[in-house]
Order: sequence, then structure tokens, then C-alpha cells
Amino acid sequence: MNWKFWRSSGRKSKTREWIDAIVFAVIAATLIRTFLIEAFTIPTPSMEKSLLVGDFLFVSKVNYGARTPMTPLAFPFAHQEMPIIGGKAYSEWIKLPYYRLPGFSKIKNDDIVVFNYPMEDDRPIDKQTHYIKRCIGIPGDTLVIRNQVVYINGKAAKMPEEGMFIYEIMTDGTPLNAMTLSKMGINEGGPGFMPGQYRYFLTNEMAEKIKSFTNVKSVTRISQPEGLYEDFIFPHDPRLHWNLDNYGPIYIPKKGSTVKLDSINISIYRRAITKYENNELKEENGKFFINGKETDEYTFKQDYFWMMGDNRHNSADSRFWGFVPEDHIVGKAVFIWMSWDKNGSFFNKIRWKRLFNLVHS
Repeated sequence: MNWKFWRSSGRKSKTREWIDAIVFAVIAATLIRTFLIEAFTIPTPSMEKSLLVGDFLFVSKVNYGARTPMTPLAFPFAHQEMPIIGGKAYSEWIKLPYYRLPGFSKIKNDDIVVFNYPMEDDRPIDKQTHYIKRCIGIPGDTLVIRNQVVYINGKAAKMPEEGMFIYEIMTDGTPLNAMTLSKMGINEGGPGFMPGQYRYFLTNEMAEKIKSFTNVKSVTRISQPEGLYEDFIFPHDPRLHWNLDNYGPIYIPKKGSTVKLDSINISIYRRAITKYENNELKEENGKFFINGKETDEYTFKQDYFWMMGDNRHNSADSRFWGFVPEDHIVGKAVFIWMSWDKNGSFFNKIRWKRLFNLVHS
């Protein structure tokens, strides 16, 4: 009997070899990207000067445990949109429940974390936009901001050395030297409405150097006063007179912890109860009904985190949209493998000193 119908000829065409190699490379790269490490870039200045626009990072999935795909039908290496042709790069025909593999560590205060932006309700969790911020508060913490100082459980948190705020600079009427500012890495801000007035985002070190300029009369950090209500601040409740620089106290939910619900804090926890933990919440005559049962408390099903950018006055973070649920966590930023300055000259496009630097908490 001739068995050759099931045997391979032993040789592959060049085309078949190339196809096999490409398929293997795509599968291997996808597994590495999903379960081990993935490359990200910094698109906005919210983490300046700790991380710069144009920094390319490797983010570890194994530190906190890799999250298994929740939307598995997707075009390889694309996140939300198809390259070149546009359109969705994923299909929601199959949806899998959240599961995370065991990791080496838990998220700690001050870790720099990549996560899915939790306010994109029109997308699956794992296809929401990637954000990167510093984790200021972990599950079970109580956070307060007073006059720009963050307090965690009553203790002042360390401000990152490269952290920034907006400052008002007043000169004697003569302009600031643009070349000098550029050399100092000052590139956010510009002239104000009055002659000699400027507003720039600065680190403390930058502010001290500018104070020494002969034409500078004053350098003042701008701060919102305590008690001023800003309607764009989470939870967008005018009864809570919170703003960018004076905020809280706010309890960050921990899995298994229970909070008493009242007419004030329900605005803080409503989204976590309904959107992130899929409950039906109704309020009638000052009473709360969760999934049809009257209650005055709620026990959380997962951990939550509080994320803030180091560029404190130029960061859309938890102060604007609240908690980040555990199932939105992607990974930990570990090191910079490339840094590209789009405004640099031909020979200074690459920030050579930043290459292969570790990302420090």
C-alpha cells in the first residue's frame, strides 16, 4: 500500500518556509507581548520630567501577573485600530472573563503603572486606551491633598524629584531667553496676559534657577485655595469643595472591604458599584437598593488604585475620573529603551543619556 498521501515530501518551497517563519514569529511575539513584556511610548507630558514625551518603554506584564486576553479576536500588534486602513482592530464576538496569572509582587505606592483608561465605556476593558501614571494610593489607603501635598493615611507622601507644578514668573518687562529655557528643558508654557508675565510648568530645581535670572522679579507656584469647587474634579459633586490642589479625604476601596453608604459618598463609589462591579443601584427617598435589595453598605469585589501624574498641574488622572480597578492594570514600567525628541536638532533627536535607563519609583 502507498502511504505517501500523508507523508511530507521532506522539502518545503521557499515561499512555504517564509510563511512558516512569519507565522512562528507572529505567534512568538504575540505570546511575549501578552504574557511577558510589551513596548509603549509616552505621548503626553503628564509624567514630565520623570518620563518625557517620546520615551519608549518596556512594560513588564509578569511583575503584577499577566492578564489573560479578554477580547481574544484581534489583529496582531494592533490595539484599537487597524494600521493604515483604519477601523476596529478587534472583534467582540468572543468575550472572556477577567483572569490574572500570579505575579512577582503587588502594586506598591509610587510604582509607575500602565493601565487601561477606565472611562472608555464604549470599548472592552483590554482595548481601552493605555495610560501611564504613578500609583499614589493602593487598596485600603485614605488619600488627602492639602495645599498640593499628598497625604496617605495621614503621612505626607514624597513628591517625585522630577515632579512639576505650574509657576507664574514676573520679569522687569524684558523677555525670558527662549534658548536658555530650552537648554533647561523648559518647554511647557509661555507668556501671560501682562507684560513681563509668564507661566511655565517647572520642577523645584528649575524654579530656583529662574529666580537667579537678573531680569526676574518673582517666581510663584500657582495653587488653588482650599474650599474652591472645580466641577471637572471627581466625583463632580458641588457638596464636596474639592479642587486640583485640595482634595479628599477619599478611601480607596480594597477587595472585601465594606463602606457605609450615605448621600455624600455615594457619588464617590457609584461608578465602582455599577460600572466596574456590574450591579444595579437605585436611590429612592434617601435609601439605596443594590440589585433590588435595600442596603446601607457595600462590599467591594476587587481592588482599586489611585493614579496621578508627576506633572501635577498638567495631568488628567484620578483627580479627574476616580479609581482604576484592578482588572484595568496592564503592567509595570521597567526601563527606557529609546527616547526621541521630535523638537531636537538633527544630531539631538535621540536623547542618548536616557537610553536603557531604569524607570525608578
